[in-house]
Amino acid sequence: MYFLGLDVGSSSVKLSILDGESGKAVASTQYPKSELDILSPQSGWAEQAPETWWDCIREGCKELFAKVDASKVAAIGISYQMHGLVLVDEKQEVLRPSIIWCDSRAVATGEEALNGLGEDWCFDHLLNSPGNFTASKLRWVQQNEPEIFNRVHKAMLPGDFIAMKLTGEITSTASGLSEGTFWDFKENAIATKLLDHWGIDSAILPELVPSIGLQGEVSAAAAAELGLQTGVNVCYRGGDQPNNAFSLNVLEPGEVAATAGTSGVIYGVTDQAAADRQSRVNTFLHVSSTEEKQRNGVLVCVNGTGRLYSWLRQTLAQSGGDPSYPQLNALAENVPVGSDGLNIYPFGNGAERIFQNRNLGGQFSGIDFNRHGLGHLVRAAQEGIVFALNQGFDVLKSLGGSCEVVRVASGNMFLSDVFSAAFANTTGAAVELYETDGAEGAARAAALGAGYFASAAEAFNGLSQTGLIEPDQKRISVYQDAYQNWVNGLPK
Repeated sequence: MYFLGLDVGSSSVKLSILDGESGKAVASTQYPKSELDILSPQSGWAEQAPETWWDCIREGCKELFAKVDASKVAAIGISYQMHGLVLVDEKQEVLRPSIIWCDSRAVATGEEALNGLGEDWCFDHLLNSPGNFTASKLRWVQQNEPEIFNRVHKAMLPGDFIAMKLTGEITSTASGLSEGTFWDFKENAIATKLLDHWGIDSAILPELVPSIGLQGEVSAAAAAELGLQTGVNVCYRGGDQPNNAFSLNVLEPGEVAATAGTSGVIYGVTDQAAADRQSRVNTFLHVSSTEEKQRNGVLVCVNGTGRLYSWLRQTLAQSGGDPSYPQLNALAENVPVGSDGLNIYPFGNGAERIFQNRNLGGQFSGIDFNRHGLGHLVRAAQEGIVFALNQGFDVLKSLGGSCEVVRVASGNMFLSDVFSAAFANTTGAAVELYETDGAEGAARAAALGAGYFASAAEAFNGLSQTGLIEPDQKRISVYQDAYQNWVNGLPK
């Protein structure tokens, strides 16, 4: 019996088929093979067409099902880029491009709600400032595009849109609504007070389904498009970072996951209603949360992680060199810790939460034309990403988060030995590497939600640890010196 995982990112859509018997992925792909475009009609804006995500799923399924028997797929799980806004009319037609996670236009909108409702109410009930999250983006459309807003039937997250395309039904999850600041943690219900403050009817939000469990069945139309059997169950939905944590078996208090894809994230699970009143980190309902055992995820995010690295590679490729990521990683290995005083600040991908939603812009400092070369740039980029993440790690620790062990997937920036060593020695945490990704994790969760696995423990029997990177006591002080030098030059 097979399970299909869909991981809808802003760079690409990844698909994976999990064999339930072995607990291992038997086929995977991504589409497109390059990177999806992010549209930026104005400075600080970031949009994508939701229909493009569906096109990627259709093409990816075509490739997958040329390798495996689609008739054996018993359930589907969805992972998706968090904080995006998708608006549809009564015919389920998309009304405008999705305003995605790294779009900064709604910062002032969220600030207005924080002041209007009061910090005490927001942090006690939402565990966050409305900030630049999905709810604020919805309010922005109401204020600035009233002709579109008046045609809205439902406001959704990206994963809700994919579920709608699969099943024909418009639903969401409590975990998903919490990531958009639509969830009242004290009332354990939709945050109607926030919506009332803006004059938005809560009926605009979808009906709720469990994060892990039956969410609907694949329609005949979707089955025909994707090559699936009609009636396949959709049994899981999670934002990309809660899903990354699930993929790594990070489900219980004290467990921590990290990822370094387009953005960089550290995600710690807690059973506490932890709120950072400076809004440098954020708290959402974890996908493993139940009424009996509430589990929250405290999320540290740096927007420009892999985006900085891909920008560096693309810029170099314009000169005709077109270096690969392994080639860049090898260049960085020949440069000492601290990059000989060269610092890079990876803040060129929108407003940064760890700096209270300021849009600092990516910056370089300390360049010496007589000493620094390409290897220094590469290493400074990798170290700058780690140092930025460590700013949020410090906040996570102050909220009681455990930081002794961090689980990561063997991919993205963690493929670089320089990056992994910098992460372990700067944070002081041991890094456990696992052979998995978001699409495989979504497939595993679908199998759990469908009842194929009797428990989470059984679901993770097939998860393999591939490595362990521990802090090097002889090098920690060197990294701390480099980190402090980086902190001293932080943009104001």
